[in-house]
Amino acid sequence: MTAKEFNGVINLDVRDSVPDWSPYELTKAPDGAPNVLVVLYDDTGLASWSPYGGRIAMPTLDRLAQNGLTYTQWHTTALCSPTRSCFLTGRNHTTNRVAAIMEATNGFPGAAGRIPDECATVGQVLQDNGYSTFWVGKNHNVPEEDNSSGGSRSQWPLAKGFDRFYGFLGGETNNWYPDLCEDNHFIEQPYTPEEGYHLSKDLADQSIKMIRDQQASNPSRPWYLWFCPGANHAPHHAPEEYIEKYKGMFDDGYDAYRDWVLGRMVERGVMPEGTELTPTNPLAEEVANAADAVRPWDSLSEDEQRLFARMAEVFAGFSEYTDAQVGRIVDYLEASGQLDNTLIFYCADNGASGEGSPDGSVNENKFFNNYPDDITENLAQLGNLGSPETYNHYPTGWAVAFSTPFQMFKRYSQYSGGTCDPMVIHWPKGIKAKGEIRHQYHHATDVVSTILDVAGLEMPETYRGVKQEPLAGVSMRYSFDSADAPTQKHRQYYNMLGTRGVWQDGWKAAATHAPLTGNGRFDEDSWELYHVDADRSESRNLADQEPERLRELIAAWFEEAEANHGLPLDDRTAMELLTISRPQAEPPRTRYVYYPGSSAVPEGVAVNVRGRSYKIIADVDLSADAEGVLFAHGSRFGGHALFLKDRRLHYVYNFLGIPPEQTFTSEILTPGPHALGMEFVREGAGPNKESVGTTRLYVDDQVVAEGPMRAQVGKFTLCGDGLCVGFDSADSVSRSYRAPFAFTGGKILGVAVDVSEESYLDLETEALGALARD
Repeated sequence: MTAKEFNGVINLDVRDSVPDWSPYELTKAPDGAPNVLVVLYDDTGLASWSPYGGRIAMPTLDRLAQNGLTYTQWHTTALCSPTRSCFLTGRNHTTNRVAAIMEATNGFPGAAGRIPDECATVGQVLQDNGYSTFWVGKNHNVPEEDNSSGGSRSQWPLAKGFDRFYGFLGGETNNWYPDLCEDNHFIEQPYTPEEGYHLSKDLADQSIKMIRDQQASNPSRPWYLWFCPGANHAPHHAPEEYIEKYKGMFDDGYDAYRDWVLGRMVERGVMPEGTELTPTNPLAEEVANAADAVRPWDSLSEDEQRLFARMAEVFAGFSEYTDAQVGRIVDYLEASGQLDNTLIFYCADNGASGEGSPDGSVNENKFFNNYPDDITENLAQLGNLGSPETYNHYPTGWAVAFSTPFQMFKRYSQYSGGTCDPMVIHWPKGIKAKGEIRHQYHHATDVVSTILDVAGLEMPETYRGVKQEPLAGVSMRYSFDSADAPTQKHRQYYNMLGTRGVWQDGWKAAATHAPLTGNGRFDEDSWELYHVDADRSESRNLADQEPERLRELIAAWFEEAEANHGLPLDDRTAMELLTISRPQAEPPRTRYVYYPGSSAVPEGVAVNVRGRSYKIIADVDLSADAEGVLFAHGSRFGGHALFLKDRRLHYVYNFLGIPPEQTFTSEILTPGPHALGMEFVREGAGPNKESVGTTRLYVDDQVVAEGPMRAQVGKFTLCGDGLCVGFDSADSVSRSYRAPFAFTGGKILGVAVDVSEESYLDLETEALGALARD
């Protein structure tokens, strides 16, 4: 902000002087500037929700659509962190340095993972111009190494223009046991699932409270609220009564759903007459990712059909339950007289998710460990789907069905199945049209331009002394009262996990390359050409008929990639990307010492025991009734814990939540000082590259239990369920106790975790000396 000149009078005596407050007054928002509410779901294809003809009832969204506008060609980047960066800055994702999720940064300019100062956020501009700014729910734009109590706060919401934040950092969280942050610190969830807790409800409660508190003191000040629920990202969790509303509604299967929903989309005017369905598995075997294949519904067993239908029911219940929580916010705005001048965007950040594999999953973290799902295991959990007992995700067939009529789904940026998403806009004071459909082509980069336009503001050319990157988006306001207005956007570039495409004036070029394959050879990619204005489903490849146009579009893609830091392309597997070695704030070491009384340490900055041998030693002084967790990291869906129960030492490794738990147990312990620990010696890799080896449980210098064990090479979770000493946070690692199972009956002096080549006994001597009992 530029300093203003003081125009008062200053003399020796204040009584002879004249004040001038104008240089010191805060900037006020333009008269009549609307409130802004952005509701951003995860992982939702265009054909999911009721306003678009889908089977998932969304009463709040229906209400807003009936009194607002439904957009049919609104697009995203095909993945969450990148799309959310566009919502933050109005620039393309690789300009924001967010080429993929924050856990997949790779050290190149477009994928460095830190939004640069050249890309000021909409929160900063609104905050500087008289708005209150709130961010509630998911934040997947903090670098992994900063996601910790001691990490840098430079990319957290409060540093990016937001007055308040309440939610979670990372790609997903358990909706029953979330990992929560408030403003700049981590907190525990306020109550338990048994007491009625669900993340969607909590986020709505917090949103209403933030607005109500602001209105109590500054009712004339407009506000901006970015509401980002965990829905519809896995794990799909919902109250049973919402799941039961959909019982039997998906029994006809995902293949039948595609035919059914396309008819509904055409009937509603979402798709034009003559729109054709695309193939379910459109990519040739040599370029396809086998994990993204769809099994035909009629090839499934009856049990599989029953399981997959139930997974869709859970997803639908999750979505509608969250919509009901958004409805509580909308009801509050109406009751308080704020709804009329609140501009609402209700949308999703990418297409439906295929991370559930062809078989569905009861633990979505298997996807990030390159570990196959097992139908037998999934069937055993059928009755628990949606509950705290599972971390479930539907199979790829539903991802294709909910992305009807397009090819593929989330992560595929070259096809609309990955990028074409729901968008309803509602603003009674500013939009005359009611219940109408808009077909103009738009993108996530356009939202910031639209917000600034309706607020009467502009993105500054220089912000805090830094010359700004120009906005990539165009305002959508021209479409509000003109259904037939030509699209004012002329080009949009796409680039995600090795996939790429470009749209220009109604035409699209798409490279036939699947994400996360590790295939490389991008110079061998073939390109397809679609006339999207005439072929909305992208079902007719015109590459052979219009080779010159295709060449022009390919050249346009490279032009945009050059301008937006879009190279190099990266199609490495999920586990390869998630385990890239990245700079850390702390220097690398082979021994970590943790002490009781600390908050959970997030996995991104905790000791890394993945794919290697390791040792854990707890230095303790026990009373006769000592029990509880000494060390825990992860959850029931993947993790390990060292704990005391029934006067015995236990070590449990919960491998991706697959029963049975791998358990090692001592005889009854004597009271007094002890070194209690374990050692895993990695001896090789299993069929899915998991670590296999031998675990030994130690009491002092004696091996008290020994046996084979397998361990994960991928992460326990994408975020949350951190490393704990003296308790277990959120969801328990082992089913043999209930978190937090805090340690009592003695004292923990410290816990050392070592990943060096030293022997356990040598380490024990050193560790006990370092921890130095009182």
